[in-house]
Amino acid sequence: MGRIKKKGTSGQAKNYITRTQAVRKLQISLPDFRRLCIFKGIYPREPRNKKKASKTSTPNTTFYYTKDIQYLLHEPLLAKFRDQKSVAKKIARFLGRGEVSDAARLEKTHAPKLTLDHVIKERYPTFIDALRDLDDALSLLFLFATLPSSDHVPAKTIALCQRLCHEFQHYLIISNSLRKSFLSIKGIYYQATIQGQDIMWLVPYRFVQRVNGDVDYRIMATFVDFYTTLLGFVNFRLYTSIAFTLEGRTVGEQPKALEPSKQTNGHSNNEVSKEVQARVDEVIKSAGLDKDQKEQPVEAAEEDTDAIDRFETAAPEADTLPQPDLSGNEAGALFAPFVFYISREAPKAPLEFILRAFGCRRIGWDVVLGGGAFTHDETDPRITHQIVDRPQLPESSLPAIPAASDAPQKVKAGTRIPGRTYVQPQWVWDCINEGKLLRADLYGPGATLPPHLSPWVKPSRGGYDPRAPLAEQEEEGEAEEAEDASDSDEEMEDEEPVEEKPTVTAEESEDEAEEAEDASDSDEEMEDEEPVEEKPTVTAEESEDESVDGGMDVAGSDDDSDEEDEDEEVEEFEGVEEGAEDESGEDDDDEAARNQHQRELEAEAAGLPFSSNSVADEASKKKTAKSKKLAAKKRQEEEELERQKMMMSRKKRKLLEKMTYSNKKQSEEAAKLRSKRRKLEKAQK
Repeated sequence: MGRIKKKGTSGQAKNYITRTQAVRKLQISLPDFRRLCIFKGIYPREPRNKKKASKTSTPNTTFYYTKDIQYLLHEPLLAKFRDQKSVAKKIARFLGRGEVSDAARLEKTHAPKLTLDHVIKERYPTFIDALRDLDDALSLLFLFATLPSSDHVPAKTIALCQRLCHEFQHYLIISNSLRKSFLSIKGIYYQATIQGQDIMWLVPYRFVQRVNGDVDYRIMATFVDFYTTLLGFVNFRLYTSIAFTLEGRTVGEQPKALEPSKQTNGHSNNEVSKEVQARVDEVIKSAGLDKDQKEQPVEAAEEDTDAIDRFETAAPEADTLPQPDLSGNEAGALFAPFVFYISREAPKAPLEFILRAFGCRRIGWDVVLGGGAFTHDETDPRITHQIVDRPQLPESSLPAIPAASDAPQKVKAGTRIPGRTYVQPQWVWDCINEGKLLRADLYGPGATLPPHLSPWVKPSRGGYDPRAPLAEQEEEGEAEEAEDASDSDEEMEDEEPVEEKPTVTAEESEDEAEEAEDASDSDEEMEDEEPVEEKPTVTAEESEDESVDGGMDVAGSDDDSDEEDEDEEVEEFEGVEEGAEDESGEDDDDEAARNQHQRELEAEAAGLPFSSNSVADEASKKKTAKSKKLAAKKRQEEEELERQKMMMSRKKRKLLEKMTYSNKKQSEEAAKLRSKRRKLEKAQK
């Protein structure tokens, strides 16, 4: 007989532990347990069977892995939590005695400080692991950087978040690592590529934030403590890599003392360099090394090319291959040759960040937006592009600007400086997402902007693509059906309203009364005449006798059956004729078109007006014939699909039904969007 196993020593009861048991085992409070789990990256688990995992009769909801809790037993942060608890007790004792100065001194000098450096090294053994987990950190830190200071969120935390976020943005500007951005309702999405890793985060708009009491800021503050440590390490590593890159660029360069642009002994080095260069050229020609030098720069240029290859599909039916993003050199040269001026109604912070990340080094703005601008003068002739976000107003409705001697010269709102390109802020985002400069006239002040699409959503096959023309996306016969539906709606609207009964005057009512008396006299005369003989009703027994005697025909007799057979033959013959007409429909259409053209010529020669009713009838006939063909083709495809389903197994048939359902739903949504676009284009025309 085997040994009897004790309950709770194996299986799920051993692998899982409840939260209450974990808190008791670690001998800490519940808030400290939550902080410790956030720092170490331990989260609750869901067992397969809660009854087997629970060691008690009461139902438990939160479970953890037992090995994770055992791993926390040796965590150095536990000792820090216990020290904080003992210091808090001493401070409370001093405050109870009224010794406030001693309590402040104890909190300032003896309060233990938590350091999460060892936690960062444990959770992220490589730098790539830290970059992969940077999305949530950036989103939360950018959120706290925009919050107002309060009792829940101290000003020191906000200042720390702002400093780390600005440091990260400066690295993206210097390295040209920013790739895409999107304006959404939640905020502005950004995507950067750092060492081959795509990092996406969300930055909220700079509105006035209202801090509500529904949010537990203690848990969010714990995440902020961890993420600030993580981003501090990442920024240090990124800035160190930039420093190494800058030092490496100066290794192969000439020293400054040997540069020909320097002057020595009061003489220009240009004269000396000409003589030396002439002697060197003679030596090179005599040695035959001039060809090698001509070839070397070409090879070096070929090696230095940093262009990204583009993948093209081999067949037109193949899927579109994902293309690589811009390189750092291409992104850094997008806005490099331009000088931008940001008007005060446009959002300065995101525009400045994007423009600088894509190569622009000279950006100006109004004085009210702060310092650090290339110029505060809006009339500076070096400005090539100005970003405005106001509609064009008539000059008469604009107030006059008072002249000031010290302040920079301002341009009256609504006026335009010649030779300068005026665009709305969306132009900047669309340009960086497309990787090229778009037409600026489509984004002019007061213009209806094109749709701002997400750069991460790619159009799928069968779906709606707002960038492609509508004619390329429409299905066969979809445009004709939409036109017919619109025409029918217009006809319904153009119909005459129901005629109302006219009001009757007194004289008209007397005439109607006399006519009614004459009609009643004629009805009495008709009643005096002999009534028409009605046919007697026939009972079931009489009908049987009559059918035997042959005096009355009964339904289902031989004569009726013969007549029905003849009708069926006639219908079959007519159907064959219709099929033959369908086969030769193209010849008939051509012949009808020639006859129509001949009638038009005859009417024109005779000087008679030609009626277009026949043309409209023929056009309607063609439309109906085309719609019938499309319906027959669709019916044939459905029948073929049903026949294929009959040959499949049950599993494959279910899978095919799910696929057809999802495709049908997608096509319906695409059809709705196309119909909306069709109506908009028709209204614009």
